[in-house]
Formats: sequence, structure tokens, C-alpha cells
Amino acid sequence: MKKTDALPYLLIFLLLMIKVSAFRVLIFDAKSILHIVLIEFPMWALLLSAVLLLAKNHLWKAVWVFNFLVSVIFFVVTLYIRYYSTIPSYYDLQQLTQTGSVSNTITMLSTPWDFLFFLDAVLLIFLARRWKQPVKLAAMKYVAVSMAAVCTVTVVYALQQPIIDVSYFAKENGFLQSQVVQLYNRSTETAHASSSQLSAKELEELKGNKYVEVSEQESFGLAEGRHLFIIQVESLQNFVVGRTLNGQEITPNLNKLLSESAYFSNVFQQIGAGTTSDAEWMVNTGLYPQGMIPTANSLTGKEAPSLARTLKEKGYGSATYHADDVTFWNRDVLYPVLGYEEIFSIDDIPNIKQVGFGPADEVLFDFAANELPRQLKSYERIYANIVTVTSHTPFDMPDNMQYLDLPAEYEGMYIGNYLQSIRYADEQIGSFIEELKDQGIYDESLIAIFGDHSGMHGTLVTGEDRQLLGGFLGHEYSLKDQFTIPLIFTGGNLFEETEMTRLGGQTDIMPTLLALLGVEHEEPMMGHNLFEYKKNLLGMRYYMPGGSYIQSEQLYKAPGAKLPEVLYDLKTMDERRKNSEAKKHIEDTQTLMNYADTLLKGYIEE
Repeated sequence: MKKTDALPYLLIFLLLMIKVSAFRVLIFDAKSILHIVLIEFPMWALLLSAVLLLAKNHLWKAVWVFNFLVSVIFFVVTLYIRYYSTIPSYYDLQQLTQTGSVSNTITMLSTPWDFLFFLDAVLLIFLARRWKQPVKLAAMKYVAVSMAAVCTVTVVYALQQPIIDVSYFAKENGFLQSQVVQLYNRSTETAHASSSQLSAKELEELKGNKYVEVSEQESFGLAEGRHLFIIQVESLQNFVVGRTLNGQEITPNLNKLLSESAYFSNVFQQIGAGTTSDAEWMVNTGLYPQGMIPTANSLTGKEAPSLARTLKEKGYGSATYHADDVTFWNRDVLYPVLGYEEIFSIDDIPNIKQVGFGPADEVLFDFAANELPRQLKSYERIYANIVTVTSHTPFDMPDNMQYLDLPAEYEGMYIGNYLQSIRYADEQIGSFIEELKDQGIYDESLIAIFGDHSGMHGTLVTGEDRQLLGGFLGHEYSLKDQFTIPLIFTGGNLFEETEMTRLGGQTDIMPTLLALLGVEHEEPMMGHNLFEYKKNLLGMRYYMPGGSYIQSEQLYKAPGAKLPEVLYDLKTMDERRKNSEAKKHIEDTQTLMNYADTLLKGYIEE
């Protein structure tokens, strides 16, 4: 064999090595050559070796296709990280067709440098012209065997490590290894969480509270016998409530409602990879979502002891409204699991005044309002779950739906678009509340309004956006600003104007609602009645590294792929030195999340 026979193969592997190295530096900011050579590169080299061995008369075509697919993976993963701030799993990559209008943000997320991942596609064409049909190398088998041996060692080692945070795990053990381990864990039920049990009393004590029986809680039955309306607002963050821009209220209708509402202003999102659908899961079960996999996509179809089912025993008829394709995020499975008697989607709601991927919120609310007279004839009481869609990324609103006169510096900016979309959503909520009053339902109802998750996150929020946010807020945009959502309980003659700053999460919404309605729930929930308990402990696995927590006085961000751990004072968001109290909260959070996973196991695919 001539030395020149090996040259095209060496160049092929060199191009792959350069691309893998660039990918690792970009997503992990990790530059260790030794780590790349021993851990990250061998898995990709093994796949390339297999392609070279299996390709017969079309070697260059096979190599080109392989490299192009690798480039696509690197490109997609890079954009995913910029939007969600976490490494996607193999399952997330399968679900890209369900991201709706998020696909419209690709041009906003990508940079010209990202397309350098595809540069080797051009270079390979030149190599193919230079060596039209390279000599088959017998040594390629030895290369493949060597790479397989290295990969076996790295995967076996990775299997022994717990996956607390996927991004950090992938950085330490390799991107492909992390995917293999997740697949193995999912198929063999060996995920990091172990089965555990906590009584309701033990759970409250873990959060720092003294347990009180539900029926003995002070707010129990405050809204007994009322209809229930839950309005889940797309991308609604707490920082917009009560604020003005150039003298214009961002949420005038919510602000007006606050005069007769209990407003919880320190409630954190707890969603996982399922984002909006995960919020629906939490609000209707009081359980945590999976985290790195959308919960709705893992459900077995087993009925959950949900809000709708519990209320049905008290004479409630239930309906959910979401102006989107019901198959997105497996809602065609999720909604029956949650026990809704009526399901309204884009198949039922008129697809008019379309904004983004569905009809505008005004169409959604009009449709829901028009269903009420019929439902009141069929059911003693109504539980309606309304999920808005218009204020979704990238927040592009038609001119006739823009209510704010933005300052020049906000025009065309992401924050400006966001505020316009939230102002529109607020207007439609106000109109729906007025419709409930016109129908004589408002004074007989308990209404909960909350945000599903943040809108201002990821690299879509530019440095200029952050400067504008800082001026708007009067302080630097923080993780607390990003993760807090408003939670408002209202209804006619039900509450006096009250703002409560105690810590809460989305898992707390269902137990709080049931307590207000005077309904006991026999099955365990992870949340608690926010009117009763002053202290809380919340685990997070998405948008912050796994192992992170929010506690009544602290916010702890666990170490991730790029950044070290940080402990914040929750009130001021000033950094604090990690102490024994924080270490105990880390342990308690792991206990909490293990129990959360135990409760979830009964409803998801093993």
C-alpha cells in the first residue's frame, strides 16, 4: 500500500476532528485536546469508520451524506441550546416537528458562523475530484475496532455516573455517550432517580413547614361551589404586571383585576422539555414533569387522578381549549389522561385572524364564551381550562393588534415585540372577564390566571434587549425576572386586593385551587396550598442545570456545561457564598425530585 492511499482517509478524519472540536468548544466552551481525542471524537470516528467500511462503490457519496448529517445535528443542537439553554436529548431531536412557530426563530437564533459546520461539505467535493475512487484500506477495520474499544470504555464509565444535569453530563462524558446513556436508562428503567416515598407531613417538613390537614386550612372552602376557570397565558412573565412604558400600562386589564384578587408575585415556572404542555400537566395533577423529555410524549394513557376527575365527583363538567393542533406535544393523549370531558382544538375553533400557528386569542376566548350557555345546561358546575397561544415566540403582532405606542428604541426589538404581544393577550383576558360578567357567571366563579413559562430567554434576548430590560425594570434582568410568572386568583366578591410574596411554583396551583373550592384530593401531590404555607422548596431541571433549586430565601444554580455553580439571595439576587444551609437544600431537593419521579412513574412509559 502506498502512503498516498491513506491520505484521503486521513483528510476525511481530520475534517471530522476539526468539526467535532469546534462543536465542543462552541457548546461547552471546553478546549481540552485530550478530552476531545479520548472521549468526544472516538464515537464520531467509529460511526465514520462504519460508513467507510460499508460503502462500496459510492464511498465519497456516503462520506458526504454522513458529514452533512453530522453538520445538521451540530447546527440544530447549537440553536436548541441557544433557545432552551440545555443540551437536547435524542428524544427532543425527534420532536422538532412539534415546535410550531419556534421554527420561525431559526434566523433569529443562528449566526453566519454556524454555517461553517457545513464547510466540509464543499471541501469533500474537492477531495472527491482529487481521489475519484480511493483504494480500500485493510487498516480501516483496525481503526474501527480500536475506536469501538475506546467507545466501549467511555460508555461503560458513563453508565456508572448519575445524570443530574444532562448538559454537564455531556460535557464530562461526551455528547454521543450522553445520548447512549439516556437511551439505555430509558429502556432499562435505570434512570438516576430511585424509588422513594414521602408522606404529606414529611413533604411539608422538607419544605420547612408544619403540616396542616387540608380540611383544617384557613382558606379551605373559600370559593366552594363556584365554577372554575383557568387561563394559562403563553409566555406571561411577572415583571410586566403593574408596569408602564411611556405612561402606558402593559397589562391594564390584569392590573384592574388585582383590586379584587389574591396575587402571588413570587411564583416560579417548573416546566421541563414539554414547556406549555408540561405546565398543563402540573396544573392539572400537582406533579412535576419529567424534565428532559416532554411528559405528554411519555404518557402510557393511564388515567391520572387529575383536577378534572376530582371535580367531576363534585358535579363539574370539564373542557379544555387550545387553538392548536391537538396532536402537538401529544395532547391527544395528554387530555384524555387528564380526564377532560370536552376537548376543543384548532379542529373546532375557527382558524381566523391567524397569528403565528393558530387563531388569535380573541377567537379562542370568543369560542370558549359561546360554549358556556350550552355547558351550563349540561353540568351543575363548569371547569374550563383555556390555554392561549398568540403571545408565543417570536411575538410578531399584526399592526392592527398592537396596542402600545413603543419608544423608538423598542421598535423592532425582541423586548418590544414581546411587550406588544403581552399587551394584546391582556386585552383579550379583559374582554373575556367582561363576557363572564355579562353572562352572570363572574360572581359565581373562581378564576386562576398564570403564565406558562418565560418569553424573554436564550440568545434571542440580545445585549441591546437586556439593556432595554434593565432600564424598564430598574435593575439588571435576572434569573428571578426570567423564571417568575404571575399567579392571580380572582372572582366576584371573593378577594380583597392582596399581594403575596411567598415562594410558589406551578405544582402549587392545583392544591391551592382545590383548597379554595373546598375539595379534598386523595392522591399525593408535590405542591401545596399557597394560602396556607409560607415556605417552599422547588426543584428545577430545565433552563437551569439539574440539581438547581429555589428555596424561600435562596436560588441555587447548579454547575452546568459552561458555568460554575452560583448561590443567590432570592430577594436581592446578590451572589452568596455556599454554606451548610445550601448544602442541606441540595440534598433535600434531590430527595424531593426522587419522590417526584416516583409519583410520575405510574403514568409514563418505562
